[in-house]
Amino acid sequence: MTVKKYLVKALHRLQKGPGYSYQELLVWYCDNTNTHGPKRIIREGPKKKLIWFFLTLLFASLVFWQWGILINTYLKYDVTASLAIGFKTMTFPAVTVCNASPYKYSKVKPYLKDLDDLITAALARLLEPSPKENGTAPSSGNASQALNMHLWNQIPLVVIEDPEGPSPTIWDIFGNSSLGTAAPHNNSSGKYKLAVKLCRDNGSDCTYQNFTSAAQAVSEWYVLQSTSILSQLSDSERIKMGYTAEEMILACLYGTEPCNHSNFTHLYHPDHGNCYIFNWGMNGDLRVSSNPGAEFGLKLILDISQEDFIPFLTSTAGARLMLHEQKSFPFLKDQGIYALAGTETSVGVLVDELQRMGQPYSECTANGSNIPFKNLYEDYPAPPSEQACLRSCFQDQMVKTCKCAHFSFPLPEEAKYCNNEDYPDWAYCYSTLRASLEHRQNCILSCKETCNNTQYKMTISMADWPSEASEDWIFHILSYEKDESSSRTLDRNGVIKLNIYFQEYNYRTISESAATTIVWLLSSVGGQFSLWMGGSVLCLIEFGEIIIDFLWITILHLIGWCKGLRRKRPQGPGPDALPTVAEQVEAHTNLGFQGEEGDSSACENNGLGSRVAGSEPGTPPPKYDSLNIFPFVDVVDVDSDDGEASVADQNVL
Repeated sequence: MTVKKYLVKALHRLQKGPGYSYQELLVWYCDNTNTHGPKRIIREGPKKKLIWFFLTLLFASLVFWQWGILINTYLKYDVTASLAIGFKTMTFPAVTVCNASPYKYSKVKPYLKDLDDLITAALARLLEPSPKENGTAPSSGNASQALNMHLWNQIPLVVIEDPEGPSPTIWDIFGNSSLGTAAPHNNSSGKYKLAVKLCRDNGSDCTYQNFTSAAQAVSEWYVLQSTSILSQLSDSERIKMGYTAEEMILACLYGTEPCNHSNFTHLYHPDHGNCYIFNWGMNGDLRVSSNPGAEFGLKLILDISQEDFIPFLTSTAGARLMLHEQKSFPFLKDQGIYALAGTETSVGVLVDELQRMGQPYSECTANGSNIPFKNLYEDYPAPPSEQACLRSCFQDQMVKTCKCAHFSFPLPEEAKYCNNEDYPDWAYCYSTLRASLEHRQNCILSCKETCNNTQYKMTISMADWPSEASEDWIFHILSYEKDESSSRTLDRNGVIKLNIYFQEYNYRTISESAATTIVWLLSSVGGQFSLWMGGSVLCLIEFGEIIIDFLWITILHLIGWCKGLRRKRPQGPGPDALPTVAEQVEAHTNLGFQGEEGDSSACENNGLGSRVAGSEPGTPPPKYDSLNIFPFVDVVDVDSDDGEASVADQNVL
């Protein structure tokens, strides 16, 4: 019963409403609010009332304008960067070293023999003297008889005469194309550029990739052709053609602790062949540096065997080096540095730790899961870098556009590497895709920065090593330790010394923090409200109360208006409705009775079809008031003030 009473009271209260009209509610608010302006509007005279009305309206507008600016500033989610410098024992970075040449020429030569013959003959044809100079006829007709012209015609090199002129002429080097019989000689007039011809659809659509120097054109052509050939080999075959750790690492020392090639982890890199990583941490064993300085770092002596480099593929003599986080993939082509042969390269390291805020403050990623394509470097536990994302994006577009994958990036599922035999248009497609600004922009927009990562800033210095006074005994010792040879088999053209160490133990932490917080927003909003209106949080609650009462009154008015429309609708029965029981009784006892419609249907129903409306009425039935029995009625009276309900039993006779 208690619950029922409260429900009845609540229903009655809702039906009654606030008890004010709109005008009374507004006057009550202005007279009782703690905000200063509205009180003066109702208490001052007519002139001051008008002045205070405009002042209140002006300052209220300023408050809402300032609130909008503050909320918009908060929703921008700006950040501030803070720099902190700390001192601690740090984990030594992962160090990746690779030979500049990805393969030994002695082992890869059988696969590249036709390619080498082609480029050798092409260069000889380009550089041969004119017939007037040597007194012989041109030999272009016989130059290609012993060459693999099928390989050449897949991606040929051409000479463009006067490339910047209005009508440049294109010459085929071996004279096997309809473009021209042979390349022009050196003493011909005009300027010439070497270009790579890329075609699709069986040569119906071609483009020419121009270069400033013929050396660049030859290198690019050789890379495209060798990529097509080597991509058809298995991983194990390519690994066997590279440099082993025993051949490459001659000496190793970490601090005061000796190390050797067994302390390095092998990694096959598509661009650099066999690479070896020190302190990668894939097996969970990490090395910590005890002190800063060159004496406590990593010291290496490498043999790059420069005499076994691929002549047309590798034109740089040295080793590729990169410092990176543990368990992360080394992107040597973009972030690595070269160590020159015959030098001692010292690398001093400083550490920067970057800590970015995630959503909604930035688009950084913690694990690379929020990118619209598959991360091809997910096998490496470290958070994916932006370089990993960009390469995964390019490979995804390569597979979708060219129907094959590029050899320099990991192979996606259910895809094959591009080559000239299975995908003859791949070079044209790859060149177009690489030059497309739209595709690059899509990848940049799709990739996100890593929320937390460590960067290694390097200070590099070099000196000749060994010196002329000491090179004889050093190379004799290194030669004996490498192959137990009593003669000197090493020289400064193939040996590199590396020193990698922490310059100092001061590391920098660059962290982001929110420029605007919810506390800042509330204090700024309250400050503006207090400045312009003299209000507080309670004033806002009062304003919310009047809004609720205003809506309450409006709802009750709408309900009353709807009820008024329902009362105005006609309530009588239709013309075809059947007579009620009372009408039938009255028509039977009172012969002059007519229904509401004024017709003779009642008389006809009682067998009086011949009677009309004006006939003499009959004797009405007696009224037995004493037989009317009224039941007990429960009358509920609800007091609107205190909510008490009383029940009275009445016996009406």
